Amino acid sequence: MKKVIVDMDGVMADVYRQLVKFEKRDSGNEIEISGLTGLPEIEAFPNGKKHVNEVGFFRTLPVMEGSRDALEYINNKYELYIVSAGMEFPNSLREKFDWLAEHFPFISWEQIVLCGSKKVVHGDVMIDDYPKNLDHFAGEKFIFTQPHNELIENDHYKRFSSWEEIMNVL
Repeated sequence: MKKVIVDMDGVMADVYRQLVKFEKRDSGNEIEISGLTGLPEIEAFPNGKKHVNEVGFFRTLPVMEGSRDALEYINNKYELYIVSAGMEFPNSLREKFDWLAEHFPFISWEQIVLCGSKKVVHGDVMIDDYPKNLDHFAGEKFIFTQPHNELIENDHYKRFSSWEEIMNVL
């Protein structure tokens, strides 16, 4: 059975929408996501580092459109693992686990991998928004479009802008 590895932040969970919301709450600045193309998140959101370390940031992330139905389908058809490199933000570990339990109750705890580096992960397909996570992966590489990766061109990745597009190939 095909093993599918799926990232959380920026793939299942809408980090950009959350950062925009937190930025407006704290500074009053309304950041337009459409103006962030090619910018690393740290440059796009002046207070981003503070926000991701805030209690509740990861627990209240919006669900990425289409991800729930797509992942339920993938879970029924393939061997699915949710892999998130959360060690950089220690408070995120429990929040990510609880977020998954609430929004994706069909994913068991045995399918959740919270780690420091994805270099140890192996499978047939990886869906991620960061090239650094895909570059080491030996299987098929699906890059999920986010503003920070929109300008990156790489023949080794298959680019997808929605879960609907992914569903058409899996």
